[in-house]
Amino acid sequence: MTWSHPRGYDPMVACSAIWKRTKGVEIVWDKRSLQDFESFPVEELARQYDLIVIDHPHVGQITEEGCLAPLDVAGREAERAALASGSVGRSYASYQWPGDRRQARQWAFPIDAAAQVQAYRPDLIDAAPKRWEDVVQLAHEGRVLLPLRPPHSLMSFYTLAANLGRACANEGPGALIEEAAGRKVYDLLAELAGLVGPACFEMDPIAVSEAMAAPDSAIASAPLIYGYVNYAMSGFRPRRLAFADIPAAGPDGPKGSAIGGTGIAVSAFGANVEAAIDFAYWIAGAEVQRGPFPAAGGQPGHAAGWEDDAVNAATSDFYRNTRQTLEHGWLRPRHNGYMAFQQEASDRLNEGLRDGEEAAGVIGDLNAMFAASFGR
Repeated sequence: MTWSHPRGYDPMVACSAIWKRTKGVEIVWDKRSLQDFESFPVEELARQYDLIVIDHPHVGQITEEGCLAPLDVAGREAERAALASGSVGRSYASYQWPGDRRQARQWAFPIDAAAQVQAYRPDLIDAAPKRWEDVVQLAHEGRVLLPLRPPHSLMSFYTLAANLGRACANEGPGALIEEAAGRKVYDLLAELAGLVGPACFEMDPIAVSEAMAAPDSAIASAPLIYGYVNYAMSGFRPRRLAFADIPAAGPDGPKGSAIGGTGIAVSAFGANVEAAIDFAYWIAGAEVQRGPFPAAGGQPGHAAGWEDDAVNAATSDFYRNTRQTLEHGWLRPRHNGYMAFQQEASDRLNEGLRDGEEAAGVIGDLNAMFAASFGR
């Protein structure tokens, strides 16, 4: 099971066809919507599928449920070391749990590395804004969109907090963010949310990318958006998008972006665990990740793909132009109970943004929700 977008589905089908030709093992992929991918219980999927593409914040929950097979099997240490050394930012480490390295197991391998980056239209502006205040100016001109559909509003909150040097907590229990810092982040986000318009509350990164790529679009920038490499390819949509590092609100450049991406995991309930693990090691490896995976429209999770000249040439340097943001990304909480918090916190944040609430009440509620999420 993977997710329903050319970036998520097409490379899995293409690589599985190679696997069948070379190994004689057929893998058939189903797909689910982006919204389901971000929220659907992994345990239910693990009872139906041998291989599952997952998001790293699920790892605390799935280890409690025992629904995935650990991938750090004996005898393959050298292969794992090679995967770890090819990590883009903290992508590989994001699938290790628990956080104590002495006890951590590897629950998935990254096959798609992502964080919030910046999308822009190179035919409308000469370069992507480097500072947050420049984005706000563009927004005053009606030339900015921001995906605010849950959980993306919360992801932008996370990114702004970390970029300002006041990162949200990713362990606990305790408050999500110190109150004064939370108010500052909320106010920055509220200002931009008020300028981009209410339609953004129903838009995820795909919807924003589609709107920007329309031939008559005047939208020049989406300053915080999970990058979709397909839109950087000529001919994918009527207008090509370019991608750059996030604009800095703080003093340290494009740091603190909330890490996204996907990893390939293996069900603990299947009858083909060893065969599924073999495929997971193969598709996450350097050769596939710089070869058939990006050639089929995938966004590699291995640095070999991000650094490859041909892969970058086909995507107008999508990877090189956003790499700094990925390398300095911020890792979300992953404890059992986090996924429910992510949805509830996103809804509460959007309620405040829609209604023009003052920051204090919203931040107080987010902090209380975060603390409570550890008791579930």
